Amino acid sequence: MKHLFTIILLLVGFQAPNVQKESAFQKGEWFKFEMSYSGFLKAGNATLSVKESTMDGKGVYHVVGKGWTTGPVKWLFKVKDRYESYFDKETGVPYKFIRKINEGGHTKDVEIKFDHKNKIAEVHNKKHEKTKKITTDKDVQDMVSMYYYLRNSIDTSSLTEGDEIQTNMFFDEENYGFKLKYLGKETIKVDVNGSDVKVKTLKFRPYVMAGRVFKEEESLTLWVSADKNKIPLKIKADLAVGSLRADLVEFKGLKHSFQIEFDN
Repeated sequence: MKHLFTIILLLVGFQAPNVQKESAFQKGEWFKFEMSYSGFLKAGNATLSVKESTMDGKGVYHVVGKGWTTGPVKWLFKVKDRYESYFDKETGVPYKFIRKINEGGHTKDVEIKFDHKNKIAEVHNKKHEKTKKITTDKDVQDMVSMYYYLRNSIDTSSLTEGDEIQTNMFFDEENYGFKLKYLGKETIKVDVNGSDVKVKTLKFRPYVMAGRVFKEEESLTLWVSADKNKIPLKIKADLAVGSLRADLVEFKGLKHSFQIEFDN
């Protein structure tokens, strides 16, 4: 059950930069996801919360993501992950990223500071007290800021089924080219905030590296609300062994009204 929360965060970034629009989110926004393994075994929970702060005199959003295993899975493979990102309120560029995890005894405590002018990421491994500087790609995002930055930039009116979208992300000590395919629109049933409702969604297929974790390159499917909030509602992943599903079960603090479908 390793990488539970990492998978969630890698999937919620879903569009390429376009023009700056009205923000899709605000401070106080909060999500809770429930994860299940192979369709029936509850595996864990994850949350994302948005706060406001300042860094070097600049206004930033401070997003905290947490993930942890629950129930029987917790006793078999305990996961307790925490991710934090500080990114500019106006441009969306990240200034600092924190990853502190414990996945079955495998631990990491890493802080990354971004120098966008010089395209440098300063990676501080607190566990081993080592620091290194790594050249980054242009307009790079961390794995948390990417979701919020791209969420603001989505332009669904220009998307057609089969379009492939790419963006740059820096994770651990590497630059990644994150790519996904737009699969079209779909109305799905979700159970959020205690209500079973139908929601119009945008469906995407993120590309991943096949191997030890994922069965194949196109093992993931993501459903995002088609309203102004553009929130992740459901994620399915075919793993090398079994499958993982994450469902949004609670939210609060949305900037825009949550649009649902009513039966005629």
